Amino acid sequence: MIKNVKKVVVRIVATANVVAILAMLAVGFSDRINPAEHPILATIGLSMPFFILLNVAFVIVWIVLKPTRLYIPLLGFVLCYQPVRTYSPLNIGHEVPDSALKIITYNVYNFGMWQDETQPCEIAEYLVDADADIVCLQEFTCDAYRRRVFCERMADTYPYSDTATTAGGKAELAIYSKHPIIAKEAIKYESVTNLSAAFRLSVGGDTLTVVVNHLESIGLSPEEKSRVGAMVTGAVDRDTLEMESKWLVEKIGSKSAVRAPQADAVAEYLDNHSGESIILVGDFNDSPISYVHRTIAKRLTDCYVASGNGPGISYNRKPFLVRIDNVMCSDHWQPLRCEVDNRILASDHYPVVCWLGKK
Repeated sequence: MIKNVKKVVVRIVATANVVAILAMLAVGFSDRINPAEHPILATIGLSMPFFILLNVAFVIVWIVLKPTRLYIPLLGFVLCYQPVRTYSPLNIGHEVPDSALKIITYNVYNFGMWQDETQPCEIAEYLVDADADIVCLQEFTCDAYRRRVFCERMADTYPYSDTATTAGGKAELAIYSKHPIIAKEAIKYESVTNLSAAFRLSVGGDTLTVVVNHLESIGLSPEEKSRVGAMVTGAVDRDTLEMESKWLVEKIGSKSAVRAPQADAVAEYLDNHSGESIILVGDFNDSPISYVHRTIAKRLTDCYVASGNGPGISYNRKPFLVRIDNVMCSDHWQPLRCEVDNRILASDHYPVVCWLGKK
């Protein structure tokens, strides 16, 4: 009797595991879906961590229930190797020589958490101590006083700097460098509050193009953030949760549809400059399993996937704990190490730090 019950349980668990793997495959390869055509469907990549953890849970269940069936979840990970690695890579660390180029990309949240002007700017102190070769900043817009204090603190460490702004001046990117900045150009796409720009630097006698991006954000208002917070904490009833979940998915989907052509514009720029030495950085405002990430990453090497470890969460506000900040490079460079530095809480993002070796 007990033996027969166990057989039934094994079959049920095996079926559930196979269904979970098929769902993980669908989610993992959903980055092929263009949000401009299917905005809601394209958002399912956000559920990737749930299916990874679910398959890990099946590994544990099979170890306890029937170890000979471990091949099922392990086969699932083999089939989903590419999206699982994209979302949460595992790498053996490389030795970083002194000659490596150190890059930092950081969304500084318009310095919104630097509220006491009498105190030093925590972000400036961090970047000066980091002593990188190139620093790229998104959401750089701030008042004249904060800008002056920040720039004066950065000047000795980073003697070269430049900015790019949207047509209406509502958003700004900045680059700080130890290497001369010799030119810049905007990558054109429609947006009021987001932008991408390419800066040309002279590095060791060679020309390096650094492409800095801040793609379309979800743009939740304070009231909308409160609504999301209520959903996360369970402060709403079931009917309200269903309604609010539908609203949030539609909101995310609509912004994904706006981001898609922006990513296409960046991809077109990369195609037009194929063969050049390029480092691309910035806030994609989208998960690693997304059309935006795939469209850009298939033209470059994702430095975090190539040399980082774990999910690398770079946005630190619930419920969107995900890696949305990126560093990518052309074949002229070898990613040696890439990490999300979660020691500084001066923004709603963490900085991403990457070391690159010249091939």
